[in-house]
Amino acid sequence: MSAEQLKALEDRLWKAADDLRANSKLTATEYSFPVLGLIFLRHAHSRFIKAKDEIEKTLPVHPTRGVRPITKNDFLNAKAIFLPEDARWDTIKDLPDSEDLGEYINEAMRNIESEYEDLIGVLPKTYNLFEKDLLQRLIRIFNDEALDDMSGDAFGQIYEYFLNKFAQSGAQEGGEFFTPPSLVKTIVNIIEPNHGTVLDPAVGSAGMFVQTAHFVEEEGFEAASKVTFYGQEKTDTNTKLAKMNMAVHGLDGDIVQGNSFYEDKHELVGKCDFVMANPPFNVDGVDKSKDSVKNDPRLPFGLPNNDNANYLWIQYFYSYLNETGRAGFVMASSASDAGHSEKLIRKQLLETGAVDVMVSIGNKFFYTVSLPCTLWFFDRAKEQDENRKDQTLMLDLRNIYRKVSSRIHDFTEENLESIHAIVNLYRGDNSLFKELVDKYTQEGKTKALEWLTNHFPNGEYVDVAGLCKVVSRAEIETNDYSLTPGRYVGVADQLDEDFDYETEMGIIKEELQVLNEEANRLAEQIQTNLEELGL
Repeated sequence: MSAEQLKALEDRLWKAADDLRANSKLTATEYSFPVLGLIFLRHAHSRFIKAKDEIEKTLPVHPTRGVRPITKNDFLNAKAIFLPEDARWDTIKDLPDSEDLGEYINEAMRNIESEYEDLIGVLPKTYNLFEKDLLQRLIRIFNDEALDDMSGDAFGQIYEYFLNKFAQSGAQEGGEFFTPPSLVKTIVNIIEPNHGTVLDPAVGSAGMFVQTAHFVEEEGFEAASKVTFYGQEKTDTNTKLAKMNMAVHGLDGDIVQGNSFYEDKHELVGKCDFVMANPPFNVDGVDKSKDSVKNDPRLPFGLPNNDNANYLWIQYFYSYLNETGRAGFVMASSASDAGHSEKLIRKQLLETGAVDVMVSIGNKFFYTVSLPCTLWFFDRAKEQDENRKDQTLMLDLRNIYRKVSSRIHDFTEENLESIHAIVNLYRGDNSLFKELVDKYTQEGKTKALEWLTNHFPNGEYVDVAGLCKVVSRAEIETNDYSLTPGRYVGVADQLDEDFDYETEMGIIKEELQVLNEEANRLAEQIQTNLEELGL
């Protein structure tokens, strides 16, 4: 199936399913998890049938007992889920009208869970809330014959497509479980997680792990042979989403529920090759009086004084890394310039030499909030390199995006490839740059080719005004330890005809609003402090 055919199928399935929800009594949240469960079930059945056909071809034959019966282990070895007969799609779609369909699917999900310890309590079992007619029509939608011969990866893409759409519709806690694919791919491309232990302590729906698996597979390997996934997630629903997402993609991972502020369930401090995350921003109310926080080995640079958890997360990500590990994570833009105790923590981080790349992302990349964000990248191997430890790449991508709609922006595939190439040039590797030049030339992608070659005409890294600059720790110190790329890269020498100035003014307006709100909060806090002092 081509990319165009898959996109058309995704759109068709989503429209049909969304139209049904609009005419039901269910909220987006009530509807989303069970629908994802049906996609899981449809995919599990497809893999089951394909595996069964292959297994039966290779079953040993005994002279007297005949063909050995097929077993659950045969399916495990074939990387497929063994489905009890009553949990198979063909059984469910052909049930008589007299059957209680909702309760039947609930029981089918329980039976699948009983076969696999990792799935116990994970699969949705609220189908009894659905009207029978609604469930029957959903079954018909996902009985689409185009799904019969579909590969696991394509099913995974459909699952992620529905996750994406549910995030945009406000299901599942306002989309907090879902990191937009453009940001996930940017993080994975820059840290290149192709081996060892991979951790996400705010795992959401496990999108980071899925994209890591794609990255490993593009290098010609199976993810299971190269990486081991560990995840932690605060909410029960998101933990279930993550486990189901991993199962749909045929991936194994140790994903547990726990509040990362108070529990470090995997105990991987200093042991991770890669850490990636999109943690909740600006969280207030972490209880710093708890011994687990005060004595947390993940906070080597101390507790920030303010009631904001950003610099807890930032330290966690650094501390989990081994001596050559890399981390990439999403963070509120305000954290790059935060003052007082947070600035002191940032100073200590910089002095380690591990701060590798800082990337500014424009607004509208998230589905439920339109504010910009920053991607941070650590590389502990830099700490041992006398030349590189003093350097940080500042990359300002606020003016690079594709306008998907008036509310949503993302990166094109060429944007993602070019960003990856720039970072590699900074690291002294021009092989990807050369590959892209050849690729864009052969495919006639003139605009992408010119963008790359105009900015880096010799195929080597150079600072580009308005886009990127390599800065020293001394320069960062001069700028009050700011890690905001726009403070360093400057502005382009001339106007860009393709630049969306209307959108940029919107970004500035929203940033100003945030700063004004922060100023008001600070003013209120100062007034409160003065009153407490009797002044």
